[in-house]
Amino acid sequence: MKTILNVIWLVLSGFWLFLAYLAAGALLCITIIGIPFGVAAFRIGAYALWPFGRTTVERRDAGAPSCVGNVLWLVLAGWWLALTHVVTGVLLCLTIIGIPFGIANFKLIPVSLLPLGREIVPTDQPFSSRW
Repeated sequence: MKTILNVIWLVLSGFWLFLAYLAAGALLCITIIGIPFGVAAFRIGAYALWPFGRTTVERRDAGAPSCVGNVLWLVLAGWWLALTHVVTGVLLCLTIIGIPFGIANFKLIPVSLLPLGREIVPTDQPFSSRW
């Protein structure tokens, strides 16, 4: 079932969201300081491309640097990417078939706003692999 949902997601919004994360990651990787943020954008872009069957969990070893990084991320790229999720989610909710995918878009907003200190794991393994 998750494969069918992922294919429909890919057609309706996943590909375009992936391109947005790819563009943000490429822009962030221009400077040496922005490379960790670009890597986070690529990681979450892959998650936005194929989200069903995976979830995000907080990493236990993430500390103050991820908090500072999240503030920088929010200013540099986070609110733009969250805005794309809001717009796409609202557009998908205009149709009955698109409502579950719109809700999935709204669930991606917290990850797009504060991605550092989070890990993407399969839903059958809902806990972080790091202790």
